[in-house]
Amino acid sequence: MVATTALRRTPLFEAHEAAGAKLVPFAGWEMPVSYEGVRQEHVAVRTSCGVFDVSHMGEIETSGPGAQDLLQRLLSNDVSKLEVGGAQYSVLCREDGGILDDLFTYRLADDRYLTVTNAANHDKDFAWFADHAGEFDADVSDAIDRYAMLAVQGPDARRIVAGLASAELPARMHTAVMGVAGAETLVCGTGYTGEDGVELLPPADAATDVWDALLAARAKPTGLGARDTLRLEVCFHLYGNDMDESRNAIEAGLGWCCKEATGFIGSEAVAAARDSGTEQKLAPFVLTAAGIPREGNAVVSDDREVGVVTSGTLSPCMDVGIGMGYVAAELSEPGTELEIDVRGKRRPARIESKPLYRKESE
Repeated sequence: MVATTALRRTPLFEAHEAAGAKLVPFAGWEMPVSYEGVRQEHVAVRTSCGVFDVSHMGEIETSGPGAQDLLQRLLSNDVSKLEVGGAQYSVLCREDGGILDDLFTYRLADDRYLTVTNAANHDKDFAWFADHAGEFDADVSDAIDRYAMLAVQGPDARRIVAGLASAELPARMHTAVMGVAGAETLVCGTGYTGEDGVELLPPADAATDVWDALLAARAKPTGLGARDTLRLEVCFHLYGNDMDESRNAIEAGLGWCCKEATGFIGSEAVAAARDSGTEQKLAPFVLTAAGIPREGNAVVSDDREVGVVTSGTLSPCMDVGIGMGYVAAELSEPGTELEIDVRGKRRPARIESKPLYRKESE
């Protein structure tokens, strides 16, 4: 008999069951994919406020006199520019430039940082941090069990959270510690939907109280299904789909968060790719006829396969098939006409600029 590994559960698992969530396996966790329905939840975030349980994401704390130097070596962005109370996006690379993960790092104090990892990569990321920490006067600790994480997103998100908070909420790309529904919470002006809002990191044992208070204030419980369609409308990357260890930051369109002069691991490979260009580039597209593109669909030009779809869906707000995919670099410019092979039938598509969804298009 083959042993099976039990799925992990967030501190909000019982709350999800009570809310009627459809629970599915995701990155080793049992997570809510939807409650009322993906489309309804997606529209709620675009028009009012949704709250996601993202407590499956990991956290790594880096502290000590050499914390900044360690992170500068590991992370692609310029960590020296990150002020206390600031937030910064970066990628974690191998020596050859392959992307191990994409991360958000928050500077909590002069010598204390918190880095949020993707759930599927957390153990790998923590091992990478720990393996390199010995070269620096810094300590790294696995903080995944210390925090819950709730993303509150939408036009009404800040108003709803402000009504539960003991202090003024931080601006976008900033952080602050304050009471939220009675729990001391790290509040971060970040998110993954293209809407305004905050991400809340309360202690794990306070997660249910914060969740209940948000729902009582009319935030709509929202699952991972809508999280995926929301992020794809605004062309935010999903690790494992739109980037992985076989791709570098330049071809993934993430060169903006890479500062090679800092000497991060993989910086030479990233610099070479930036200088010489890459054979393929990640590009967003819209179908110009009926159809729903999906991961793995071939991208075709002049009867020749020129790429592959990495993410695809039917946009709830645009009501057309949208996606991102790697295509030959010369075909990645906005306006380029291509075809997507959707279950054996070619659907016409056009490369577009980011983001695909814009408020003024409603």
